[in-house]
Amino acid sequence: MASWWLIAGMALLTFIPRYLPLRFAGRLQIPRELERALNYVPIAVLTAIVVQATLIQHGGIDASLHNHRLIAALCAFATALIWRRLFLTVVVGLATFALVGWLG
Repeated sequence: MASWWLIAGMALLTFIPRYLPLRFAGRLQIPRELERALNYVPIAVLTAIVVQATLIQHGGIDASLHNHRLIAALCAFATALIWRRLFLTVVVGLATFALVGWLG
């Protein structure tokens, strides 16, 4: 019986955050400052994920040239700054990662 209560609770906790924005859509006016600030949330979250995946190796920060992910990320970053093409940036990052891993 306790399992059913757990399943019902998890279903409720999953349903509520998805339902509330739809329920109050159009009724709630978001202040302009908050709306402008929310535009930066995807960039901040993606940066946190990429930096953590790039720098944290074996439980510590590895900012050396032996870190294949860091070298690939720097090459991808340079490509993004110069050409500003997403597909090219991804291809250069993946190719650099594969090449450095193969050579190293």
